[in-house]
Order: sequence, then structure tokens, then C-alpha cells
Amino acid sequence: MEEFRFIDLEVHTAFENMAIDEAIMLTMKDGKVGPTLRLYRWSPSAVSIGTFQGMMDEVDTDFCKAQNIDIIRRITGGGAVYHDYDGEITYSIIIPKGHQFAPDDIIESYKIICKGLVTTLDHLGIDSEFKPINDVVTRGVKISGNAQTRRNSCILQHGTILLDLDVNLMFQVLKVPIEKISDKMIADVKQRVTSIREVLGREVSIEELRQALQEGFSEALGINLIPGHLIEEEQALAKQLAKERYSTHEWNFKR
Repeated sequence: MEEFRFIDLEVHTAFENMAIDEAIMLTMKDGKVGPTLRLYRWSPSAVSIGTFQGMMDEVDTDFCKAQNIDIIRRITGGGAVYHDYDGEITYSIIIPKGHQFAPDDIIESYKIICKGLVTTLDHLGIDSEFKPINDVVTRGVKISGNAQTRRNSCILQHGTILLDLDVNLMFQVLKVPIEKISDKMIADVKQRVTSIREVLGREVSIEELRQALQEGFSEALGINLIPGHLIEEEQALAKQLAKERYSTHEWNFKR
């Protein structure tokens, strides 16, 4: 059984979280660390946009500033995502290029890694399946979105698994004029996106989801998760990246 370093659930700012993911990639490229799975939350809550998106096109930055919600650009693609501190856990899995979980077929690699999420949900009593390109759905409704990048001779995939969903707040964070938010629009979103608590109809805790994620990824991917932490080089790199890239106006508003 292959061993993965497991960085258990931590809480960081948006800038630190994205910096840590990239720092792990850069350190792995140099052969100093091995395959890694980490779990994290965002404090304060945040909205992230895909690397090819424009911040002003996607996000109500004035609302976010007033509500102390961080805004950040990811190095992965995909759309804008609201990361609620109380409503989700994000995972990231970083592996070297050529790893068995990262075939050249990108959709196939999504399918392999997302088995960890499908098994996680199964542990919680939710039937789900992978839906190309990069979602996990239950009863045809999205419960997890994922994004991937391939650079620095590594593959990074990260994604969210929704514990709860505040549709009204999500609309305010993303650029939907408040006068256009209608009951019909809210109902439409609820037909396309759901959460663990909504599906199960009970109060699932962060800890219960954390444990399910740890067990789900280990079981689905056949990996032994060895508790670990960032080495000094990763910590230094992450600190530098958070300061010089991820918290800067130039990076976050470059499009």
C-alpha cells in the first residue's frame, strides 16, 4: 500500500491556503517530499476564482470587503467558488507527474481521485458518482466541485465538499445584482447544487466530515495516510508566496 503524507485539517487564510498548495508542488518537484493529501478550511470565509477568470467580472468585491470575505485567484482553472468557513472542507492532493493517479487523460485522473470523495460520501450514507468533467453528484445534483493543474512536474487537484450551502450569501458574494435574485433563481440553484446536511437532513459536524474524508481517500485510492506536516522549506516557500503573490492586487486582479 502506497504511503501518502497526510496533513490533517488546518485553518488558514485564502492566501496561505493557495500558497501552501503551490509550495508543496515546488518542493515535490525537487524530490524533497512525497505524494501529499491535505485537508483545510478558510478563515475568514473566501471566494476564489479560476486562474483564467477576471475578479471584477465574477465577484462583488465591495460586498466581500464589507463582510470580511477574502478574495483570491487560484492557479487552477474552473469557476468562482465561495468557501464558507462553516460550510465546507477543501482537500488538495499533490502527486508527481507520471503517478498512477494522474494518467495523461485528464478526465480519467479526475475520476480516479474523485473516487475518494464518492467513498467519503458513501461513509456518510450518501450515494454519489463522478460526473465529467470534474464534479461529484448525488441524485444528479452537484455536491463537490474540483479543479486541477499540471505544472512543476506535478499534478495538483483540489476541491470542495459541501457540508452546508447558503444560496443567498453565495449570490451576494458572486456578481449577481441583488434586484435580480428571485425565488425562482434560488430554487434553480438548489436543483443544481446541494450539501451533505441537506441530503441527510441532519446536523453533520466538521469532525464527522473530516474523518469520512480521511477514511474515504485511504480506502478508495488504496493509500496509507501517514500523519505529517510541512517541512521547513515548504513553510518558507508558502510564506513567501502568500506575501509576494497570493495577497497582491497584481495577482488577484490581473484579468
